[in-house]
Amino acid sequence: TDGPLPLYMMHAGPGSSKGLTGLVAAFGETRRSIAPDTLGFGESVPPTPEEPDLIYYADSVVRIWDMLGLDKVDVYGGHTGANIGMEIAIAHPDRVRKLVFDGVALFDPALAADMLENYAPKIKPQANGEHFIWAWNFMRDMGLYFPYYMRDKEHYLGKEPWPTASLHSSVMEVMKALDHYYKGYNAVFRHKTHDRLPLVTVPTFCMAHEADPLHTSVEEAAALVPNSEHLVLPFNSG
Repeated sequence: TDGPLPLYMMHAGPGSSKGLTGLVAAFGETRRSIAPDTLGFGESVPPTPEEPDLIYYADSVVRIWDMLGLDKVDVYGGHTGANIGMEIAIAHPDRVRKLVFDGVALFDPALAADMLENYAPKIKPQANGEHFIWAWNFMRDMGLYFPYYMRDKEHYLGKEPWPTASLHSSVMEVMKALDHYYKGYNAVFRHKTHDRLPLVTVPTFCMAHEADPLHTSVEEAAALVPNSEHLVLPFNSG
């Protein structure tokens, strides 16, 4: 094909492609950059199964590629998007030229089980509006602790709280997906990432910012992918 391949970008949960606006604009100056909302987030419809796995999410992305006529792309995925990208690359290595993980979820089994139990509770709208308060605290604490529900010194990220305007925007994204946001999270917590990473054969770049709690997994993830490089961006890199 003439020029660079299209870049397909997948956001982190529980947000939407709004969080990738800056990157899409920057990359879009030199190549076609596409960032739809992941199934069940933003303006996308929710997945039908109660417990969809990441292969289900990956298949939904490939269907988008087919509809858009995208034969081969470079793939960028942040957090949940990274794990989905992993499954796409495993199932369709002929359609992924290069893969970028921006924070890949690689948890030990005990932590994954604990997060499956506690991280993403099912939330329903309440008459007194307490689900709004839950969403605000959910996102606020996510910026301060990891996992967010372990609010102690050991799990404190050492960061200032997110700016109120940014927090409000994130809370609005959670509210859009309130009835089903947990499906994407739990798919990641059930994912056998340690077993799946060695099956990725396409060139892969594992990265994260030090401010991202998943940066601790970058080196381990890269070691499991046969053809990979890795980098952790320092705090002062912006």
